[in-house]
Amino acid sequence: MHEYSIVQSLLESCEEHAKANDASKVTKVVVKIGVLSGVEPDLLKTAFDTFKEQTVCDGADFVMNIQKVQILCHDCSKTSTLDKNEFSCPSCNSVNVKVEDGEDMYLMSLEMQ
Repeated sequence: MHEYSIVQSLLESCEEHAKANDASKVTKVVVKIGVLSGVEPDLLKTAFDTFKEQTVCDGADFVMNIQKVQILCHDCSKTSTLDKNEFSCPSCNSVNVKVEDGEDMYLMSLEMQ
């Protein structure tokens, strides 16, 4: 379960940001998780809730924004968000596409006190 190591890294990043901003507590953590990132949101939430105790994130809300796959079609130049993982352009049906979003996980914001 690599979600545990992801959460440990996330908590370390929260600690660094809190220290850099003279905050003693993080009250909210917002992450963006791409559907192709390989991260299982339910397991990530469980891991965060398990490991946040005794850190600056103890008691923090954990918000996950799930990012669908966004593609750019090289043939018609349209950007589209896919509802299914069918990698073809919904406008022209071309498979000459590039994934632009939905593959990564990012720390988007922190609320601190």
